[in-house]
Amino acid sequence: MKITVCIGSMCHVKGSQRVIEELRRLIAANGLNDEVVLAGTFCSGNCQKGVCLTVDGKDYSVTANSAADFFQTVVIPGVERE
Repeated sequence: MKITVCIGSMCHVKGSQRVIEELRRLIAANGLNDEVVLAGTFCSGNCQKGVCLTVDGKDYSVTANSAADFFQTVVIPGVERE
């Protein structure tokens, strides 16, 4: 699974670095370093939505506070399907 996090100006201001740090922590804590790739991209065009992530072509809006919920509801089930 590849998670692409927008690191453009607006997402940076909205906390993309904290989201990345939390996702890295969750990936490691769940032993998924070999199954999940975390990548960055510049503006994804969804600035109004907050920190934008893309997983399997689908866009999500995540904050540092909602990263754990995103991980449990999107990442874990997605890895289990693969």
